[in-house]
Amino acid sequence: MSASLPDPVLAFLRGRELIGAGETPPAEALAGGVSSEIWRVDTARGPVCVKRALARLKVAQVWEAPVERNRYESEWFKVAGAAAPRAVPRVLASGDGLFAMEYLPPARYAVWKARLREGAADPAFAAKVGATLARIHATTAGREDIAQRFATDRIFYDIRLEPYLAATARAHSDLHKALELLVKRTAQTRRCLVHGDVSPKNILCGPDGPVFLDAECAWYGDPAFDLAFCLNHLLLKCLWVPSSRTAFLQCFDALAASYLEGFREEGVEQRTAALLPALLLARVDGKSPVEYLVEDRDKDHVRTVARPLIAKPRTRLADIRNAWQESLT
Repeated sequence: MSASLPDPVLAFLRGRELIGAGETPPAEALAGGVSSEIWRVDTARGPVCVKRALARLKVAQVWEAPVERNRYESEWFKVAGAAAPRAVPRVLASGDGLFAMEYLPPARYAVWKARLREGAADPAFAAKVGATLARIHATTAGREDIAQRFATDRIFYDIRLEPYLAATARAHSDLHKALELLVKRTAQTRRCLVHGDVSPKNILCGPDGPVFLDAECAWYGDPAFDLAFCLNHLLLKCLWVPSSRTAFLQCFDALAASYLEGFREEGVEQRTAALLPALLLARVDGKSPVEYLVEDRDKDHVRTVARPLIAKPRTRLADIRNAWQESLT
């Protein structure tokens, strides 16, 4: 859909010399999820992608977040790109609440979520996702310079811990203590650079492997959050595309195994296993429910599996996976 670029965006592009002083390039508004405005801008030198964070997210409940997360997102691309050069888009310019990056054409970079929706669940690709995420985590682990660069505790709480775990705790009073303990432990665990939104909708199937997008939640913290966040989606997809349940579970196994092989931090699997059922429940009763679970029976299915696993946490990802598989039979 063609769009006129807002004046601040034009000023940013001109100031960074991505377009000429008198150039007003054609632009197209792209799907930006709930948190940002994104445009494809066709400059004289080729297309670029420009992103601007929104102060209030586009969800049913009131959900506000600091717009400075835009700067940390572009910084995440730079740091992660040093660890895994082909796994992130190249940042061209940043500042003034915006950043520009290389445009990746959909014909060559399909969205992983779209592939999964079609039932194209490839365990080999899922393994690459896990291995790449592990490489980024391992490369940034124990780095005080990166920890200082991404001291975004407040932003991460506002856009991840509060809307997902704290909001779910309010909806399930009997699990409030368990969920609040997860919030506290996650907030206090600082191990490596975390993406914060590792979801199939934010991963492209590139010619050289996965490409990670939308790092607005970038934070130096608990790697278990990234792993749990992504594995959560592979479980939920079993209710979205029932015919591909077996393949989704194979993807779960492949991603978890490759990640744990690549990042052997003590305790990460245990923390992931504790977070995973909480995130399952959050995607039906938190502030950001998944859009494809609309039937009450599917939401109740998630609650039935997740609640006992939160009340009595497991320590192995296989325990969560097996409980989910058994619920589907």
